[in-house]
Amino acid sequence: MVSIEWETQNVDMPSIDRQLLERWISDVAASHERIVGPLVYIFCDDERIIEVNRQFLQHDYYTDIITFDYSRGKLISGDMFISLDTVESNSRLVGAEYADELHRVIIHGVLHLCGINDKGPGEREIMEQNENEALDMLRRLNGKI
Repeated sequence: MVSIEWETQNVDMPSIDRQLLERWISDVAASHERIVGPLVYIFCDDERIIEVNRQFLQHDYYTDIITFDYSRGKLISGDMFISLDTVESNSRLVGAEYADELHRVIIHGVLHLCGINDKGPGEREIMEQNENEALDMLRRLNGKI
């Protein structure tokens, strides 16, 4: 049984199919030889995410997701703060549907927990490839492919 909590701070819960997303997250983790442990998604606004960024990471900028990794071995676990404000502005910026961008950010955190980074040379491209493969998995699960 996958243990995923979906919470909000300062925003309404986005319209998501929790059951579908939980199966998808579990499948993506399995494709990276990982097992899903306790995960908490906290959807918030820009003000909350910058507060978290400043308090815990000493970064003074907005971001779409901050992932706190509590994984041990093959068991992934963590808290993920997602700014719905930044997801929305990023979706407009890249010309993507809001739901698609939200799904990309949701799985981005899981991929970090699976050990994929995106800050070093060439890592961003690897992360994007993994995000795209995961989004294809979601489309198949959702019957859109």
